[in-house]
Amino acid sequence: MARGGDLGREEAGMKLVLASTSLQRRAILEQLQIPFDVVAPQYEEHDPPDAEPVQLVCAHAEGKARSVHVDGRVTLGVDTTVHLDGRLYGKPTDEGGARAMLGDLAGRAHLVVSGLCLLGPGFAVVEHDVTHVTFRGLEQSEIDAYVSAGEWRGRAGGYAIQGLGGRLVARIEGDYLNVVGLPGSLLIDVLTAHASNLLHLRPDV
Repeated sequence: MARGGDLGREEAGMKLVLASTSLQRRAILEQLQIPFDVVAPQYEEHDPPDAEPVQLVCAHAEGKARSVHVDGRVTLGVDTTVHLDGRLYGKPTDEGGARAMLGDLAGRAHLVVSGLCLLGPGFAVVEHDVTHVTFRGLEQSEIDAYVSAGEWRGRAGGYAIQGLGGRLVARIEGDYLNVVGLPGSLLIDVLTAHASNLLHLRPDV
């Protein structure tokens, strides 16, 4: 685990287990002041190009969570993809792929779809959230400059809205944090229903 060191049983039970190494998801949990430990998921993703996005991200989120879950803890798995015209846009593997993705998204509205799985004592919840994102019309020079900055790496759809990628976006409808990488509003709702103790604000968080 990346945070917390050696924890007693009671202290460990007061922290969420995040089944992800994503820096963006860590930052969102810190912003929401939800205490957590990080465990890298032991799960291999397979993304058929014609997969239904909600089913896919929910399956990945649950797979990640179950791969690290231990009894007595509350474990969170999340997966996010971009969807446009029946096609999934995952993480580009090179600059050419990033340019192609951004070219497809330019001037159009796409969906950012996240699956969320929360496992804990007596419950297993799988939900999803969708945010509509509309890109500005982009000149090729803008796309090239953004790709050259390198921010596309490791980002579904090839952009990071919380960084320079914010320049590409004309408007969003829905949860902004979902586009960053974790549907914060949905997470709060699920924790409120099933693990509200993790939402108690404490001076040492």
